[in-house]
Amino acid sequence: MDQGLDELPLPPYVTAEDEEFAVRALRRHAPHPAADGGLRCRHDGAAHPCRLYSWGHRVLLARGHTDAEITALIGDRA
Repeated sequence: MDQGLDELPLPPYVTAEDEEFAVRALRRHAPHPAADGGLRCRHDGAAHPCRLYSWGHRVLLARGHTDAEITALIGDRA
């Protein structure tokens, strides 16, 4: 993933507390189908993945989680 100028930076040391915030961010900023057929952030309507969703995903990857584990952590919260 390219490190864009608009990305939120990761903390220097990713802690268990950061992991909790990341799971909350992924749940709250989940993708939602848009009228144009694309995906939008459920919380703020930005193009998916929004900045907070991307940050949360990167935090969980930094904590050693796989994509399958991340999916299980966030559950099916529609």
